[in-house]
Amino acid sequence: MQKRRLGPDNLEVSAIGLGCMGLSHAYGRPVEKRQGIALIRAAVDKGVTFFDTAEVYGPYTNEELVGEALAPVRDRVVIATKFGFIIDPATEQRGLDSRPEHIREVADACLGRLQTDRIDLFYQHRVDPRVPIEDVAGTVKDLIRAGKVKHFGLSEAGADTIRRAHAVQPVAALQSEYSLWWREPEAELFPTLAELGIGFVPFSPLGRGFLTGAIDEHTKIDSTDFRHDLPRFSPEARKANQALIELIGRLAQSKGITRAQLALAWVLAQKPWIVPIPGTTKLHRLEENLGAADIELSVEDLREIDRTLSEVKVQGARYPERLQKLAGK
Repeated sequence: MQKRRLGPDNLEVSAIGLGCMGLSHAYGRPVEKRQGIALIRAAVDKGVTFFDTAEVYGPYTNEELVGEALAPVRDRVVIATKFGFIIDPATEQRGLDSRPEHIREVADACLGRLQTDRIDLFYQHRVDPRVPIEDVAGTVKDLIRAGKVKHFGLSEAGADTIRRAHAVQPVAALQSEYSLWWREPEAELFPTLAELGIGFVPFSPLGRGFLTGAIDEHTKIDSTDFRHDLPRFSPEARKANQALIELIGRLAQSKGITRAQLALAWVLAQKPWIVPIPGTTKLHRLEENLGAADIELSVEDLREIDRTLSEVKVQGARYPERLQKLAGK
């Protein structure tokens, strides 16, 4: 597996990481623990060194799963987790909370669940408008000085917030959604990240599974699945967006690769400081995804993809309004 570097301190990770959320959270029923551990360890065996989790996934159970799976190889991998929510497991209500005292509490709790003595990359999961980002960055800076955290990250933050945080504690990576059907970060975020030397970690680089072609307007999405409430996954939007899948399919077929591999290879080709973190619960999908790291798209390939995709307007917002308010602050 090729390696890439994130941020001014050159955090080295595999070119493709593993987003672990779906093993425990958001996409229906969690996998059995032994199945999740087996998948994570298979990823390690195949060269993946970058694993993404968060306290809110489960909540808590995903960190516990990742910690147990990676404990035997802890010094060979980079673990990213996140803070920024107040979680009440009894009511499942989750609000923003990036107060310094809460960040410190979360860091200690994460270390326990992850069975480790340090968090390699600690993201603020969503920007908390009630807490100055300088206070957040300063708190993580203190945790870095204490040896509990190695690198600081932000998730779904806007350019101004990134600059303000970076001035206090260098930001290693920004995590936000980015894929063939969500390219908004290119306009404002990419220039900021390039200027400051910050890495970019796209989540949902396969469009939450839609870009693989496995989902269409007839697919039943269970009410426990996060996608059930996303406007982009309404039956009407899925039907309209099949035009995109057909175009991606033709491009992938012409190169002898799968839609998923084309989508991931495209993301990797955009910048050398981009590290996507596709998730999966299936070994054969893991192998398929990782195969994208060896696919090189030429300049002409990329131009053809851009020309082709310009023919389609993606339908549906990526989040309902209540969640969209938390992004891009």
